[in-house]
Amino acid sequence: MSSIGIKLPITYNTGDGFTMIRTLRQMVKQNLKMLILTNPGERVMEPNFGVGVMTYLFSNYTEGVEGQIQSRLGEQIRIYLPIVTITNIGFQTSPDTNSLRIILEYTIPDIGINDLLEITI
Repeated sequence: MSSIGIKLPITYNTGDGFTMIRTLRQMVKQNLKMLILTNPGERVMEPNFGVGVMTYLFSNYTEGVEGQIQSRLGEQIRIYLPIVTITNIGFQTSPDTNSLRIILEYTIPDIGINDLLEITI
């Protein structure tokens, strides 16, 4: 079976050598996750790439922070993943554990895929 790319984090697989991504759905989900978790300036030769959601984790969390994350995410998706359309973004915060959960519902209209990505930091 053909593959599209290597699944991150890299893990060993006896069949292919490394665990591979075999569907477009998995590839887009991985790319979206990397876009959210990468800090601007962290990716070589792409200094503006990344939402940098970790920078919001230890800031004073107000109602405006969710809007800032949503705005930054929309901007980054328009630039780096234009095939994705966000349908809904939800946030859950836990001040006691200083964590933030992002629930992102999205579609890939050109091929009719609906999916959900949940990230907790």
